[in-house]
Amino acid sequence: MAKILIPTALRQFTCQQDAVDVTAGTVGEALRALTDKFPDVRKNLFSDQGKLRSFVNVYVNDEDIRYLEKDATKLNGGDTVSIVPSIAGGSASVAEAEEVALSNEEVMRYSRHLILPEVGMEGQLKLKKAKIILIGAGGLGAPLGLYLAAVGVGRIGVVDFDVVDLSNLQRQVIHGTGDLGRKKLDSAADKMQDINPHLKIDKYDVGLTSENALEILRDYDIVIDGTDNFPTRYLVNDACVLLKKPNVYGSIYRFEGQATVFAYEDGPCYRCLYPEPPPPGLVPSCAEGGVLGILPGMIGIIQATEAVKIILGEGTTLKGRLLLYDAMNMAFRELKLQRDPACPVCGDHPTVTKLIDYQEFCGIHPPAVAVPAAAGAGVIDPVDVKQKLDRGDNFVLIDVREPHEYQICRIPGAKLIPLGELPKHLNELDPDGDIVAHCKSGARSQKAVDLLKQNGFKNVRNMTGGILAWSDRVDPTVPKY
Repeated sequence: MAKILIPTALRQFTCQQDAVDVTAGTVGEALRALTDKFPDVRKNLFSDQGKLRSFVNVYVNDEDIRYLEKDATKLNGGDTVSIVPSIAGGSASVAEAEEVALSNEEVMRYSRHLILPEVGMEGQLKLKKAKIILIGAGGLGAPLGLYLAAVGVGRIGVVDFDVVDLSNLQRQVIHGTGDLGRKKLDSAADKMQDINPHLKIDKYDVGLTSENALEILRDYDIVIDGTDNFPTRYLVNDACVLLKKPNVYGSIYRFEGQATVFAYEDGPCYRCLYPEPPPPGLVPSCAEGGVLGILPGMIGIIQATEAVKIILGEGTTLKGRLLLYDAMNMAFRELKLQRDPACPVCGDHPTVTKLIDYQEFCGIHPPAVAVPAAAGAGVIDPVDVKQKLDRGDNFVLIDVREPHEYQICRIPGAKLIPLGELPKHLNELDPDGDIVAHCKSGARSQKAVDLLKQNGFKNVRNMTGGILAWSDRVDPTVPKY
């Protein structure tokens, strides 16, 4: 085993690694092993004819071997190979040195880093030169933005097109009450800039799509996934593999979280772990299932730590390891991940070589054009439900939410039958009767309608928009959650 030291100019092609271990018997084998692992290094070291470029010198244990035959130069275990390319001189290099220097104020700001041998001045300059992009400024993006700004990352991009909502403030700690209605991009940028005025922030007020992802992510060293939906997760994964960017992954749900690093140093990607997405609606979102407000802080901090370790080239990353966190039991578990040689994106013979339609891949289809709902059409407007209640119509309104949701708010006269218990209560309902189902937003109640129709119920409708729409259009005193 030999160690190859990577010069700064080439680290952009080695995921910012400053050293790479290879198994090789000669210097030539070592360089080929390096370029096999990082193909983008090859064109910077070798000509089209396979000759080492003239502006690159190679040393073994500090001995110049430029005039020796590389394939004949033996390596022993523990040898160090140094690649030393030429660098430009003159005033431009002075300006570049000044650009990455730390001011006296920054030395004081980062003093607790500078006295850590694993960071020091060299590591802090790496952080200042680093470029990280956050996909999302919500639950995970909030702690990520705060801590990456504080730690001294020089440039941070943020992709988000949402606005701050009152329900966000329970967990998205980068936003405050005074930010309600503001774009999350602006709110997050203000907090990050206040923490560290030396930070450069790039704001992308768009949704990440197959059309813009490669262009947006291309200039960054590390991509951090803080998204909350499957199409964007697969999009981020595939874009990172195609661009050869590390994908620092995190996900949260209720009291549990996951974190790992995908597409890094020949490690597995997201598709190696989850080759296919779950059917639409099978896995509830945080809006439907809830999330402990503290949970994204824990997972976001883990993601931030992994990104910093990658930049510094220190420690052992989560590559090939899926970290599971259970907040209720304060327990961590770790599962080993393997790269799938048959993976369609990062495998030995990839079939996905460009970004695709991820909505279609995840089975999500655009909603049909809205048409006025007629009786028996399968849906009913909340205003029409209110009129039926006021008239005293003979119908049954069933609430298929969970009991703890029913305690938050309810529609007078609704009968609580949680969706999971509905099959056990079919005999309590009239198959020929007029039945309306509702939930929080309309997704679960549509499943209830489908279930009832499959069991012979003829006149069943879903109240569009659920109790949230009821609050908006019928009774604003009903709290929204």
